[in-house]
This record gives sequence, C-alpha cells and structure tokens, in this order.
Amino acid sequence: MKNNKFLTAVLLLLGLMQVNTIVAQVKESELRKQQLDFVNLGFGMFIHYGMPTYMDQDWSDPNASLSLFNAPKLDANQWALAAKSAHMTYGCLTTKHHSGFPIWDTKTTNYNVMNTPFGRDVVKEYAGAFRKNGLKVMLYYSILDTHQEIRPNHITSNHIQMIKDQLTELLTNYGEINALVIDGWDAPWSRISYDDIPFDDIYYHIKSLQPQCLVMELNSAKYPGDALFYSDIKSYEQGAGQFISKEHNKLPAMACLPLQQNWFWKKSFPKTPVKEVKSLVNDFIIPYNGAYCNFMLNVAPNADGLIDKNALIALQEIGNLYKNKPSYSELPAYESPVIGSNMALKAYTNSSWSDDMNLMDFANDDNFGSSWVSNAAASASPWWELAFERSKAFNTIVITEGKDHPSVYNLVYFKDGKWYPILAEQKDQGRIKIFKFKTVIGQKVRLNMKPKNGKVVLAEVGIYHERT
Repeated sequence: MKNNKFLTAVLLLLGLMQVNTIVAQVKESELRKQQLDFVNLGFGMFIHYGMPTYMDQDWSDPNASLSLFNAPKLDANQWALAAKSAHMTYGCLTTKHHSGFPIWDTKTTNYNVMNTPFGRDVVKEYAGAFRKNGLKVMLYYSILDTHQEIRPNHITSNHIQMIKDQLTELLTNYGEINALVIDGWDAPWSRISYDDIPFDDIYYHIKSLQPQCLVMELNSAKYPGDALFYSDIKSYEQGAGQFISKEHNKLPAMACLPLQQNWFWKKSFPKTPVKEVKSLVNDFIIPYNGAYCNFMLNVAPNADGLIDKNALIALQEIGNLYKNKPSYSELPAYESPVIGSNMALKAYTNSSWSDDMNLMDFANDDNFGSSWVSNAAASASPWWELAFERSKAFNTIVITEGKDHPSVYNLVYFKDGKWYPILAEQKDQGRIKIFKFKTVIGQKVRLNMKPKNGKVVLAEVGIYHERT
C-alpha cells in the first residue's frame, strides 16, 4: 500500500514536471510569434506628448506647475488619421517621461494630468482613437522619474511598488497593449541598474498582466546587437546615435527617429522643415523593414494637442511612397532574451597571465567596451575564473567576446571542494556565446579556453539563474 502511494506521488510529480515544461515551451513559441507579428507591423507612430510640450524642452521641470498643461483642442483621432495616412499600423504614446508627469488617470500620485486645467485622460483618448481606426496600441513608460526621485542612489522599495502599480494601471485599464517601450533604465545617462530596480520582477509583472505584451527596453547604447539583453525586441534610438546594422541584424528589432527636430514639440516646429520624406522612406523605413526591423517615427503634437500642418503633409507624402509592410513567415534563429540578474557583476576574478593592462576584472565590469585579454606568450591554455562570496544557483552563462577573437570554451564549476563540468548547450550569436544548462549550485566558475586567433578577448561574462 505504501509502495503504491509512493509510486502515485512520483507519477504525479513527473506529470507536473512535464506540464511545466510544456508551458515553458509554449510561452517561448508564443513570444516568437509576437516578435514576428511586431516585425511585420513594419511602421508606426511614436508620439511624445506631455509636460515638456508646454516648456519648450525635451525634459521638463520635474516640479512644473500643473497649471501649464491645457489643450482643450486635443484630438487623438487626428493623430490616428495622420498615422493611417502614412500607412502606419500602430501608435506608441509617452505615458510618462523622465520628469515624472503621468498623462493618465493614475491613483499613484496627485501629480498627473487629471489635476491640470485639461483634466482628461490622454492615454484613454489615444487608445480609443487608435483602436477605432484599426491601429494597434503601444505605450512608452520611463523608469527614471525625477519628480518622484526615482533616480540613482535614491531607489526605495516604495519606488519599485509605485512602478508596478503604475504599470498595473496601464496594462489593466486601457485594453490590449501590444508592446511597452521602456526607457530610462540601465542607460549610461540614467544610471539605474537592473538590480536597483529588478528587471526580472518588472518583466514578469508585465507578462502576468498581459502575456502578449512585448517589452522593449531602449538599451542599445550599452548592450551589443548580437543578442537580446533585457528586451523582447532589440531597440535602437537613432537620435542617440544607436544605429542598427542593416547588413548583419538577425534579431527582431525596432528603430526610432523623430520626424521633427526633437522628440517633444517646440515653438519653432510649425515654421521649421521636418526631415526629408524620401530619405526617411528609402534610407530608413524600407531597408530597415528588410532587416527584420520595425520603424517607429516620432510625431510630436503641439501645445493645442494637434499635429502641425507641415508634419501632416509629410505623413501623407510618406504614405504615397511607403505602400507595403513586411510579410516575414519566420525570423532567423535567435536565443530568448536574457532577463535575470547578472550575478557575475564585479565579483572576485582571477585568470592566467593577462596581456598588459587588460586585467581579469575587465571581463565583469559591466562595460562591453573593455576586455580581459590573455597574454599570447603564456605557455599554458588561458583560463578565467570568478568566485562568489557564497555558493549560488545558476543555469546560464553568456560570454561576449571581443570582435574577431573567437575561442573554444570548456566550462567548470566548483562545489564542495571539487570541480565539475558544466554540461551546457552552446548557442552562438555573432560574438556572443550563450550556454544554457540544468541549474547547478557552486561557488566558483572557470572558463578554460583555446583561442582561435592568437589570444582570448572577453568583453563581458554574465552568469544568471533564469526563470524557467
């Protein structure tokens, strides 16, 4: 009888394990489908609108008077019709920019659009107008919030909860949101790390509310274009000098650029020429679509809440030139996004003889522009080692090599006084090697390497315990 109960329990456990595995596989396949659908949308309207519109700035005063915000003529339907005239398929509205002024009916702070003379929910009007016109709805949200002091060296648990509460409102009260563009997080200028505000917690919070919502992090200024780091879509802000490789990109991608001279409206815009239409279409939109990249063109509404005439004319001209959005049946093979906390960051390291000043700690300094380099004169095979303060569980190692310096890797981990091999499946994405394996627990990780081109160059080594 006891044996039967034990056997039943084992079979039940195996069944649950199988179900969990199936669910994980289905989620990954669903993400691939969502990424493909996004790329095939081809072209959409980014809409920067908020308090900066009324201050002639791209970043407004974080304590600007609420009395400044008033646009009784605001017409989101005009925005939607303008997008359709350019053959755009969606919109993406800035719900809150870096200075922290929400343009929706939020319960998280009194500093919001409902307490201005305008007193209307802009997100609601935008979402309704775009859906009515057959366009998809996406939203932009800034993690950096200088009004709430969500900034470097000031992050608290209350701040993290406010972010979750605001995202809950946006993903609960406005229908289906196809994508969320996140900004002001782990950028060189924002300096809020993915540990200060835990990326995986926010990412899975979003997915729990709307599993189909893609998360796009504008982090290409830092992370290489060979793999998806902390983003479902590789996202490039071209106004900040982040340009996609039209020849080499193999990832689902988004590139954005303003039609006017800046992201938010300026008083000079009505009399200042917008970007040249033929160049936008022939040099950006069409070739980017041909490189698995969706193009998002920003159009800034004016202080009346309307799009200026010169921008409307340009959008119509774009529509005359841009007729066909992409129609990919599948995308190239690529690995799922890296989501978890990087446990390797600034941990203790050691290595075989380094080349000149390129010491071992350059491989985990959170800077892809620096590297550990092995000394070519070393007789033994080069190695690099990382030690945690205490044993940790991990199941993914990501190695970013220096350009044109590939190596062969043998990975081992140290546990209870012994070294054990890491039995990993290796996936190569350009100069990035991704190793995934069953979760192990260890205090050290060592990379034994054989360089193919004279010496090993490690730009960054990341170690993660990804959720499955």
